[in-house]
Amino acid sequence: MIRSVLTGTGSALPRRLVTNADLAERVDTSDEWIVERTGIRQRYLAEPDETTSSLATEAARRALEAAGVDASEIGLIVLATATPDHTFPATATQVQHALGCKGGVAFDVAAVCSGFLYALATADSLLRTGMATKALVIGAETFSRILDWEDRTTCVLFGDGAGAVVLEAQDVAEDGPGILASKLHADGEHKELLYVDGGPSTTGTVGKLRMRGREVFRHAVVNLAEVLRETIEAAGIAVDQVDWVVPHQANARILDATARKLGLAEEKVVVTVDRHANTSAASVPLALDVAVRDGRVKKGDLVLFEAMGGGFTWGAALARM
Repeated sequence: MIRSVLTGTGSALPRRLVTNADLAERVDTSDEWIVERTGIRQRYLAEPDETTSSLATEAARRALEAAGVDASEIGLIVLATATPDHTFPATATQVQHALGCKGGVAFDVAAVCSGFLYALATADSLLRTGMATKALVIGAETFSRILDWEDRTTCVLFGDGAGAVVLEAQDVAEDGPGILASKLHADGEHKELLYVDGGPSTTGTVGKLRMRGREVFRHAVVNLAEVLRETIEAAGIAVDQVDWVVPHQANARILDATARKLGLAEEKVVVTVDRHANTSAASVPLALDVAVRDGRVKKGDLVLFEAMGGGFTWGAALARM
């Protein structure tokens, strides 16, 4: 059977590391307040010369190197972001140009923190229909550009970064590697709980992020637990067969609550929120790259991905590495 196999991972972070203590000099907050409520200890924030496309390109290059694939072999780039370089063209086309791979398909996906899961499922579908044989799936954000630095309840939560994977269409056995199942959902009813108060057709401005954290937390725990169960069932496996869960790194308390609701062992959950904060669409591939490079995630492992973002959008995917 033809499956989309993850053959390489890569990530990139801005140069500037900002600790909670650093933020406390700028915002009415403290390290204790942030850690207790979120688990976040630091984040990386982009300098003016660092953009979503530059971070995405760096992550993509590292993923290509890990996969042993030349950029010229890439026929598809799907880039998930809520903070594109421009309204248009798609940031994916800027990455395509920077990598030097012309003529293939390149476009952006906008599903906020769930963006990488949406991009992964889209690329998987296109590869299995023969649109391309090798793809880059990227999540990249410069969320610091849309934060209200006067709002301590939101500005402490986010960071910038990028993560990427190389997907290759391969003919594999039933127990072979590749994406086994993906499930995606959306519900526009809850837009007011997490959104940006600007846009080209409404205010003509970029706008700032607005969030009602308590309500988002409640929806996240319920929605993520349900979509994880749905994805596991679609793949025909049991929860205890999952080797690793790589979740969207929104908040340590959400990660803990979701794992408990599903009956997942805490030690199976890859956590990077303490180091990177919430990097939106970048958080899942960024965390995956960390776990691959430190040796935790290995070939043959069953890895479950999940995320929920503004909209609301949410989704999950299961892959055998």
